[in-house]
Amino acid sequence: MTPIDITPDVGSAIPLREDYQRFLLLGGRRAPHTLYVHERGYRSDTINTDALGLRYSHCAGKRFSLAERGGAARINLLVGGSTALGIGASSDEHTVASYLSMLTGEIWLNLAGCGLNATQELLMFLSHQHRLGQIGHVVVLSGLNTLAQEGLGEILSGDQEPEGARPYQRFLNSFNEGVQLAKPGRASFWQRLGQSLAPRRSAPAPWAWPLSAPEKRLLRAADCIGRTLCQWERLLADSHTSLTFILQPLLPWCREQLPVGEQAMLSALDRQPGNFDRLLEGVYDSELHSTFFRRIKSQAQSVPCYDMNGMLSSSPVFNEHLFIDRLHFNDLGNNALAKVITAKLGLAQEKYANRKVTPFKLV
Repeated sequence: MTPIDITPDVGSAIPLREDYQRFLLLGGRRAPHTLYVHERGYRSDTINTDALGLRYSHCAGKRFSLAERGGAARINLLVGGSTALGIGASSDEHTVASYLSMLTGEIWLNLAGCGLNATQELLMFLSHQHRLGQIGHVVVLSGLNTLAQEGLGEILSGDQEPEGARPYQRFLNSFNEGVQLAKPGRASFWQRLGQSLAPRRSAPAPWAWPLSAPEKRLLRAADCIGRTLCQWERLLADSHTSLTFILQPLLPWCREQLPVGEQAMLSALDRQPGNFDRLLEGVYDSELHSTFFRRIKSQAQSVPCYDMNGMLSSSPVFNEHLFIDRLHFNDLGNNALAKVITAKLGLAQEKYANRKVTPFKLV
Protein backbone atom coordinates (compact mmCIF):
# COMPACT_ATOMS: atom_id res chain seq x y z
CA MET A 1 0.00 0.00 0.00
CA THR A 2 1.42 3.35 -1.03
CA PRO A 3 0.70 6.21 1.38
CA ILE A 4 -1.22 9.16 -0.02
CA ASP A 5 -0.31 12.45 1.59
CA ILE A 6 -3.42 14.51 2.33
CA THR A 7 -2.08 18.03 2.76
CA PRO A 8 -4.67 20.70 3.57
CA ASP A 9 -4.71 23.95 1.68
CA VAL A 10 -2.55 26.62 3.27
CA GLY A 11 -4.67 28.63 5.68
CA SER A 12 -7.45 26.06 5.82
CA ALA A 13 -8.92 25.52 9.30
CA ILE A 14 -10.87 22.40 8.27
CA PRO A 15 -8.36 19.90 6.88
CA LEU A 16 -10.66 16.87 6.98
CA ARG A 17 -12.36 15.59 3.86
CA GLU A 18 -16.10 16.00 3.46
CA ASP A 19 -16.51 12.24 4.00
CA TYR A 20 -15.12 12.61 7.52
CA GLN A 21 -17.14 15.76 8.21
CA ARG A 22 -20.41 14.03 7.32
CA PHE A 23 -19.36 10.86 9.15
CA LEU A 24 -18.64 12.68 12.40
CA LEU A 25 -21.69 14.93 12.26
CA LEU A 26 -23.97 11.91 11.89
CA GLY A 27 -22.78 10.99 15.38
CA GLY A 28 -25.50 13.20 16.82
CA ARG A 29 -28.00 10.42 16.23
CA ARG A 30 -27.29 8.31 19.27
CA ALA A 31 -29.28 6.32 21.81
CA PRO A 32 -28.50 7.53 25.35
CA HIS A 33 -28.68 4.06 26.88
CA THR A 34 -26.01 2.53 24.61
CA LEU A 35 -22.30 3.06 24.06
CA TYR A 36 -22.44 4.94 20.78
CA VAL A 37 -19.57 4.43 18.39
CA HIS A 38 -20.25 5.51 14.81
CA GLU A 39 -22.80 5.35 12.04
CA ARG A 40 -23.38 1.71 11.16
CA GLY A 41 -22.81 0.56 7.60
CA TYR A 42 -21.31 3.92 6.57
CA ARG A 43 -20.05 3.92 2.99
CA SER A 44 -17.72 6.36 1.25
CA ASP A 45 -14.50 6.41 -0.72
CA THR A 46 -12.65 7.41 2.46
CA ILE A 47 -14.11 5.58 5.45
CA ASN A 48 -16.42 2.57 5.78
CA THR A 49 -17.92 0.88 8.82
CA ASP A 50 -19.46 -2.51 9.50
CA ALA A 51 -22.81 -3.42 11.03
CA LEU A 52 -21.45 -2.48 14.48
CA GLY A 53 -20.19 0.95 13.41
CA LEU A 54 -16.51 -0.06 13.48
CA ARG A 55 -14.07 0.86 10.73
CA TYR A 56 -12.66 -1.82 8.45
CA SER A 57 -8.98 -2.65 8.30
CA HIS A 58 -7.29 -4.44 5.42
CA CYS A 59 -4.98 -7.44 5.46
CA ALA A 60 -3.64 -9.32 2.42
CA GLY A 61 -6.13 -7.71 0.07
CA LYS A 62 -9.20 -8.45 2.20
CA ARG A 63 -11.10 -6.25 4.61
CA PHE A 64 -11.84 -7.25 8.19
CA SER A 65 -13.82 -5.84 11.11
CA LEU A 66 -15.30 -7.04 14.34
CA ALA A 67 -18.54 -7.94 12.56
CA GLU A 68 -16.71 -9.51 9.61
CA ARG A 69 -13.81 -11.49 11.01
CA GLY A 70 -14.02 -14.29 8.50
CA GLY A 71 -12.50 -17.53 9.71
CA ALA A 72 -9.47 -15.98 11.39
CA ALA A 73 -8.33 -18.11 14.32
CA ARG A 74 -6.48 -15.23 15.94
CA ILE A 75 -6.76 -11.47 15.69
CA ASN A 76 -5.09 -8.44 17.23
CA LEU A 77 -6.76 -5.24 18.45
CA LEU A 78 -5.86 -1.59 18.02
CA VAL A 79 -7.84 0.35 20.64
CA GLY A 80 -8.23 4.10 21.03
CA GLY A 81 -9.93 7.25 19.78
CA SER A 82 -9.93 9.00 16.44
CA THR A 83 -6.16 8.70 15.91
CA ALA A 84 -6.38 4.93 16.23
CA LEU A 85 -9.53 4.98 14.09
CA GLY A 86 -7.58 6.73 11.35
CA ILE A 87 -9.38 10.05 10.98
CA GLY A 88 -7.32 11.78 8.28
CA ALA A 89 -6.37 8.65 6.30
CA SER A 90 -7.24 8.71 2.60
CA SER A 91 -8.96 5.30 2.87
CA ASP A 92 -9.44 2.30 5.13
CA GLU A 93 -6.28 0.76 3.69
CA HIS A 94 -4.14 3.59 5.09
CA THR A 95 -5.04 3.49 8.79
CA VAL A 96 -2.64 2.39 11.52
CA ALA A 97 -4.54 -0.92 11.91
CA SER A 98 -4.22 -1.68 8.19
CA TYR A 99 -0.53 -0.83 8.17
CA LEU A 100 0.02 -3.04 11.23
CA SER A 101 -1.72 -5.86 9.35
CA MET A 102 0.57 -5.33 6.35
CA LEU A 103 3.74 -5.16 8.45
CA THR A 104 2.99 -8.16 10.69
CA GLY A 105 1.10 -10.40 8.29
CA GLU A 106 -1.65 -10.75 10.90
CA ILE A 107 -5.13 -9.31 11.18
CA TRP A 108 -5.46 -6.16 13.26
CA LEU A 109 -9.03 -5.11 13.96
CA ASN A 110 -9.88 -1.47 14.50
CA LEU A 111 -11.58 -1.25 17.91
CA ALA A 112 -11.53 2.53 18.11
CA GLY A 113 -14.14 5.25 18.44
CA CYS A 114 -14.09 9.03 18.09
CA GLY A 115 -14.31 10.80 21.44
CA LEU A 116 -14.00 7.69 23.63
CA ASN A 117 -12.06 8.08 26.86
CA ALA A 118 -10.12 5.31 28.58
CA THR A 119 -13.14 3.93 30.43
CA GLN A 120 -15.30 3.95 27.31
CA GLU A 121 -12.59 2.12 25.34
CA LEU A 122 -12.68 -0.65 27.92
CA LEU A 123 -16.50 -0.69 27.85
CA MET A 124 -16.42 -1.13 24.08
CA PHE A 125 -14.17 -4.16 24.48
CA LEU A 126 -16.49 -5.61 27.12
CA SER A 127 -19.50 -4.98 24.88
CA HIS A 128 -17.95 -7.02 22.06
CA GLN A 129 -15.77 -9.50 23.94
CA HIS A 130 -18.12 -12.37 23.09
CA ARG A 131 -17.48 -11.77 19.39
CA LEU A 132 -13.72 -12.20 19.73
CA GLY A 133 -11.81 -15.43 19.51
CA GLN A 134 -8.14 -15.76 20.34
CA ILE A 135 -6.49 -12.38 20.78
CA GLY A 136 -2.77 -12.04 20.23
CA HIS A 137 -2.01 -8.42 21.02
CA VAL A 138 -3.97 -5.48 22.34
CA VAL A 139 -2.35 -2.10 21.68
CA VAL A 140 -4.09 0.88 23.28
CA LEU A 141 -3.07 4.00 21.35
CA SER A 142 -4.83 6.62 23.39
CA GLY A 143 -4.73 9.25 26.16
CA LEU A 144 -5.87 12.60 24.80
CA ASN A 145 -9.62 12.00 24.88
CA THR A 146 -9.43 11.17 28.56
CA LEU A 147 -7.57 14.40 29.15
CA ALA A 148 -10.01 16.47 27.09
CA GLN A 149 -13.00 14.94 28.83
CA GLU A 150 -11.66 16.05 32.19
CA GLY A 151 -12.36 19.58 30.98
CA LEU A 152 -15.70 18.53 29.52
CA GLY A 153 -16.66 16.99 32.86
CA GLU A 154 -15.91 20.26 34.64
CA ILE A 155 -18.20 22.15 32.28
CA LEU A 156 -20.89 19.50 32.70
CA SER A 157 -20.78 19.70 36.49
CA GLY A 158 -20.58 23.49 36.66
CA ASP A 159 -23.36 25.72 37.94
CA GLN A 160 -24.71 27.22 34.74
CA GLU A 161 -27.40 29.87 34.59
CA PRO A 162 -30.57 28.91 32.67
CA GLU A 163 -29.77 31.33 29.85
CA GLY A 164 -26.51 29.47 29.27
CA ALA A 165 -28.17 26.12 28.63
CA ARG A 166 -28.63 26.53 24.89
CA PRO A 167 -25.03 27.39 23.92
CA TYR A 168 -23.85 24.79 26.44
CA GLN A 169 -25.93 22.11 24.72
CA ARG A 170 -24.60 23.17 21.33
CA PHE A 171 -21.09 22.81 22.74
CA LEU A 172 -21.71 19.25 23.93
CA ASN A 173 -23.32 18.29 20.64
CA SER A 174 -20.34 19.60 18.71
CA PHE A 175 -17.73 17.75 20.80
CA ASN A 176 -15.91 15.71 18.20
CA GLU A 177 -12.22 15.30 17.63
CA GLY A 178 -11.19 17.18 14.54
CA VAL A 179 -14.57 18.32 13.25
CA GLN A 180 -15.81 21.87 13.07
CA LEU A 181 -19.47 22.49 12.41
CA ALA A 182 -20.26 24.04 9.06
CA LYS A 183 -21.53 27.58 9.01
CA PRO A 184 -25.33 27.63 9.24
CA GLY A 185 -27.30 28.48 6.13
CA ARG A 186 -29.33 31.63 5.74
CA ALA A 187 -32.33 31.63 8.10
CA SER A 188 -35.84 31.87 6.69
CA PHE A 189 -37.95 35.04 7.00
CA TRP A 190 -39.95 33.58 9.91
CA GLN A 191 -36.78 32.48 11.71
CA ARG A 192 -35.26 35.93 11.34
CA LEU A 193 -38.52 37.53 12.52
CA GLY A 194 -38.61 35.27 15.60
CA GLN A 195 -35.02 36.08 16.39
CA SER A 196 -35.66 39.81 16.14
CA LEU A 197 -38.66 39.62 18.50
CA ALA A 198 -36.99 37.34 21.03
CA PRO A 199 -35.63 39.00 24.20
CA ARG A 200 -31.90 39.65 24.19
CA ARG A 201 -29.90 37.46 26.55
CA SER A 202 -26.19 37.51 27.08
CA ALA A 203 -25.21 33.88 27.52
CA PRO A 204 -21.53 33.09 27.95
CA ALA A 205 -19.87 31.07 25.24
CA PRO A 206 -19.16 27.52 26.53
CA TRP A 207 -15.42 27.87 25.96
CA ALA A 208 -15.41 30.96 28.17
CA TRP A 209 -16.36 28.89 31.21
CA PRO A 210 -13.26 28.46 33.37
CA LEU A 211 -11.39 25.18 33.63
CA SER A 212 -9.24 24.08 36.53
CA ALA A 213 -5.46 24.27 36.34
CA PRO A 214 -4.02 21.98 33.64
CA GLU A 215 -1.93 20.17 36.27
CA LYS A 216 -5.10 19.03 38.03
CA ARG A 217 -6.76 17.86 34.82
CA LEU A 218 -3.62 15.99 33.75
CA LEU A 219 -3.38 14.26 37.13
CA ARG A 220 -7.01 13.10 37.09
CA ALA A 221 -6.75 11.92 33.49
CA ALA A 222 -3.51 10.02 34.14
CA ASP A 223 -5.04 8.26 37.15
CA CYS A 224 -8.09 7.29 35.10
CA ILE A 225 -5.92 5.87 32.32
CA GLY A 226 -3.71 4.00 34.77
CA ARG A 227 -6.67 2.46 36.62
CA THR A 228 -8.26 1.39 33.36
CA LEU A 229 -5.05 -0.25 32.15
CA CYS A 230 -4.96 -2.28 35.35
CA GLN A 231 -8.53 -3.38 34.61
CA TRP A 232 -7.50 -4.37 31.09
CA GLU A 233 -4.68 -6.44 32.54
CA ARG A 234 -6.98 -8.28 34.94
CA LEU A 235 -9.43 -9.02 32.12
CA LEU A 236 -6.70 -10.49 29.93
CA ALA A 237 -4.78 -12.23 32.73
CA ASP A 238 -6.03 -15.75 31.94
CA SER A 239 -5.21 -15.54 28.25
CA HIS A 240 -1.99 -15.40 26.28
CA THR A 241 -2.80 -11.89 25.12
CA SER A 242 -0.17 -9.18 25.47
CA LEU A 243 -1.27 -5.66 26.44
CA THR A 244 0.58 -2.44 25.65
CA PHE A 245 -0.35 1.20 26.19
CA ILE A 246 1.08 3.87 23.89
CA LEU A 247 0.40 7.52 24.63
CA GLN A 248 -0.75 8.97 21.32
CA PRO A 249 1.14 11.91 19.81
CA LEU A 250 0.06 15.49 20.32
CA LEU A 251 1.75 17.90 17.94
CA PRO A 252 3.05 20.38 20.60
CA TRP A 253 4.43 17.45 22.62
CA CYS A 254 5.95 15.72 19.63
CA ARG A 255 7.81 18.40 17.71
CA GLU A 256 10.16 21.25 18.50
CA GLN A 257 10.28 22.40 14.87
CA LEU A 258 7.42 22.12 12.39
CA PRO A 259 7.54 21.30 8.68
CA VAL A 260 6.21 24.09 6.48
CA GLY A 261 2.86 22.40 5.87
CA GLU A 262 2.25 21.83 9.55
CA GLN A 263 3.15 25.43 10.34
CA ALA A 264 0.43 26.66 8.00
CA MET A 265 -2.07 24.18 9.42
CA LEU A 266 -1.32 25.14 13.03
CA SER A 267 -1.65 28.85 12.25
CA ALA A 268 -5.09 28.21 10.80
CA LEU A 269 -6.14 26.20 13.86
CA ASP A 270 -4.94 28.95 16.17
CA ARG A 271 -7.14 31.44 14.31
CA GLN A 272 -10.16 29.14 14.44
CA PRO A 273 -9.82 26.68 17.35
CA GLY A 274 -12.31 23.87 17.75
CA ASN A 275 -14.00 22.83 20.97
CA PHE A 276 -11.61 19.91 21.38
CA ASP A 277 -8.65 22.30 21.23
CA ARG A 278 -10.25 24.48 23.91
CA LEU A 279 -10.61 21.48 26.22
CA LEU A 280 -6.84 20.96 26.02
CA GLU A 281 -6.17 24.54 27.04
CA GLY A 282 -2.94 24.92 28.99
CA VAL A 283 -1.61 21.36 28.53
CA TYR A 284 0.85 21.92 25.69
CA ASP A 285 3.88 22.49 27.95
CA SER A 286 6.55 19.80 27.56
CA GLU A 287 7.08 19.45 31.32
CA LEU A 288 3.37 18.84 31.84
CA HIS A 289 3.53 16.21 29.10
CA SER A 290 6.39 14.41 30.84
CA THR A 291 4.58 14.51 34.18
CA PHE A 292 1.42 13.19 32.53
CA PHE A 293 3.15 10.18 31.00
CA ARG A 294 5.16 9.35 34.13
CA ARG A 295 1.95 9.39 36.17
CA ILE A 296 0.22 7.05 33.71
CA LYS A 297 3.17 4.67 33.82
CA SER A 298 3.28 4.60 37.62
CA GLN A 299 -0.47 4.04 37.94
CA ALA A 300 -0.52 1.31 35.26
CA GLN A 301 1.74 -0.86 37.45
CA SER A 302 3.03 -3.78 35.34
CA VAL A 303 1.37 -2.82 32.04
CA PRO A 304 4.05 -1.78 29.51
CA CYS A 305 3.62 1.92 28.68
CA TYR A 306 5.35 3.88 25.94
CA ASP A 307 5.21 7.45 24.74
CA MET A 308 4.84 7.88 20.98
CA ASN A 309 5.65 11.57 21.40
CA GLY A 310 9.26 10.55 21.92
CA MET A 311 9.26 7.36 19.87
CA LEU A 312 8.02 8.94 16.65
CA SER A 313 11.28 10.86 16.19
CA SER A 314 12.94 7.51 15.37
CA SER A 315 10.97 7.36 12.12
CA PRO A 316 12.96 8.17 8.97
CA VAL A 317 10.09 10.40 7.81
CA PHE A 318 9.74 12.30 11.08
CA ASN A 319 10.69 15.62 9.45
CA GLU A 320 8.03 15.22 6.76
CA HIS A 321 4.48 16.61 6.91
CA LEU A 322 2.69 13.96 9.01
CA PHE A 323 0.01 15.77 11.07
CA ILE A 324 -3.19 17.18 9.59
CA ASP A 325 -4.09 18.85 12.90
CA ARG A 326 -2.81 18.56 16.47
CA LEU A 327 -3.66 14.87 16.88
CA HIS A 328 -4.55 13.30 13.51
CA PHE A 329 -2.27 12.04 10.75
CA ASN A 330 -2.14 11.71 6.99
CA ASP A 331 -1.28 8.39 5.34
CA LEU A 332 2.45 8.90 5.71
CA GLY A 333 1.98 9.64 9.40
CA ASN A 334 -0.17 6.56 9.99
CA ASN A 335 2.42 4.44 8.23
CA ALA A 336 5.15 5.92 10.43
CA LEU A 337 3.15 5.19 13.60
CA ALA A 338 2.59 1.58 12.54
CA LYS A 339 6.27 1.03 11.75
CA VAL A 340 7.39 2.47 15.08
CA ILE A 341 4.88 0.29 16.97
CA THR A 342 5.93 -2.80 14.99
CA ALA A 343 9.61 -2.20 15.64
CA LYS A 344 9.19 -1.33 19.32
CA LEU A 345 7.12 -4.40 20.12
CA GLY A 346 8.95 -6.81 17.81
CA LEU A 347 5.72 -7.65 16.01
CA ALA A 348 7.22 -8.01 12.55
CA GLN A 349 8.83 -11.29 13.65
CA GLU A 350 5.47 -12.95 14.29
CA LYS A 351 4.54 -14.60 11.01
CA TYR A 352 2.24 -17.36 12.15
CA ALA A 353 -1.23 -16.49 13.35
CA ASN A 354 -1.86 -19.82 15.07
CA ARG A 355 1.25 -20.07 17.21
CA LYS A 356 0.94 -19.68 20.96
CA VAL A 357 1.65 -16.15 22.13
CA THR A 358 3.66 -15.62 25.28
CA PRO A 359 3.88 -12.28 27.03
CA PHE A 360 6.85 -10.36 25.65
CA LYS A 361 9.38 -8.45 27.69
CA LEU A 362 10.00 -4.93 26.49
CA VAL A 363 13.15 -2.91 27.15
